[in-house]
Amino acid sequence: MEKKRIICYGDSNTWGYVPGTNFERFSEKIRFTKRLQNELGSKFEVIEEGLFARTLASEYQRSGKEGRNGKTYLVPCLLSHEPLNLVILMLGTTELKKEFNNSPKDIGKFLDKYYAQVIPKQKSMSGCPGPKLLIICPPIIDETIASPRYVDGTKKAKQLSHIYAEVARKNNCLFIDASNLEVGIDGVHMTAKSHKLLFEMLAKKIKEIKW
Repeated sequence: MEKKRIICYGDSNTWGYVPGTNFERFSEKIRFTKRLQNELGSKFEVIEEGLFARTLASEYQRSGKEGRNGKTYLVPCLLSHEPLNLVILMLGTTELKKEFNNSPKDIGKFLDKYYAQVIPKQKSMSGCPGPKLLIICPPIIDETIASPRYVDGTKKAKQLSHIYAEVARKNNCLFIDASNLEVGIDGVHMTAKSHKLLFEMLAKKIKEIKW
């Protein structure tokens, strides 16, 4: 029996960024991706594809932020890891940065057009059906302690849960609402406790899938 292959496509929270540090990464014992692999066992392969500052579709105008547009890298990434059975997508936090000037509706449109309508239709080179898509609404940021780049971000983040759920429903995708998970001292990145809770939600959801 071939393994079910799962890719976790996200930003720094999928990468495992430790809140308040200078690019320190949670260990494999803490990151939700690695814990998910250990829980699901040998019948599954969980692939980490997290990149800090990755956007859904926006382009940075600052140097040093090249390659962060998740939309342009998505299809090459999927093809490079095929065959895939499931894509776990958690993006949108970076789109809250003031420099992008995105509304919650804008973020929802990005999610819908460039991901929910694309991933399930992405057939492999061998002709296998496209992967299932599990959309995660990311945790609400705390702009009072986050970088000034996230001014007005909390109010926008609080509106994403409903928008993400509707995109998932419209496109017949799986959905997990992680908006209430706590963020750490930098106001953006998940704590070790949140990684544990997200891993538990994901494991439960995946075990319910009828492959």
